[in-house]
Amino acid sequence: MKAMILAAGLGTRMRPLTDHCPKPLLRVGNKPLIVHHLERLRAAGIHEVVINVSYRAEQIIEALGDGSTYGVSIAWSREETPLETGGGIQRALPLLGTQPFLLVNGDIWCDLDPTTLPALGDDELARLVLVDNPEHHPNGDFHLDADGRVHSQGEPRLTFSGISLLDPALVADEPPGAFALAPLLRRAMAAGRVAGHHHRGQWVDVGTPERLTKLDKELASNLPRN
Repeated sequence: MKAMILAAGLGTRMRPLTDHCPKPLLRVGNKPLIVHHLERLRAAGIHEVVINVSYRAEQIIEALGDGSTYGVSIAWSREETPLETGGGIQRALPLLGTQPFLLVNGDIWCDLDPTTLPALGDDELARLVLVDNPEHHPNGDFHLDADGRVHSQGEPRLTFSGISLLDPALVADEPPGAFALAPLLRRAMAAGRVAGHHHRGQWVDVGTPERLTKLDKELASNLPRN
């Protein structure tokens, strides 16, 4: 299975840190945020990774190269201007192929082992990894029912982690250009074609400088001491 890491955003919520450094290269736990993803993918046996880039793309490409330093092979999907999540995935489909792939938002940190995710069923277009609602997002995003299906309405609600298994068919037939992924997911939910996985481990939306600093301190405290 291949994976795609979303890394094309402008990082506006992280300013001023991202004025001169793209968000995926911000350091946390003694390494760039995106390297945590690459290392976890490699550990899970996922070695083919597609990364979309736009804002300060050359900095990211120069830092990671072909991925061999991290035990993976990176294919780069360039966007002249950010195409949003849906459009970015669609642009990358020639690199991803026709089989389901793992999608990871570049601005999160999570201890999920991707090998624990069940494969997509024959009728499923997506499997969303959901987490307990954090303090900054108390109302959550979606409802996960007892049968493992995800719904846009219903209680209790969980938060979308930014990690999912996706079938390329979810975006393949949309008109090219910038478009969001969320409406397509909600449409698939209404058709009963989105499954969910409740991850109860560690997860952080590294969306503000304050959360970045907090995560950095937590990870640093667990680093081996010389």
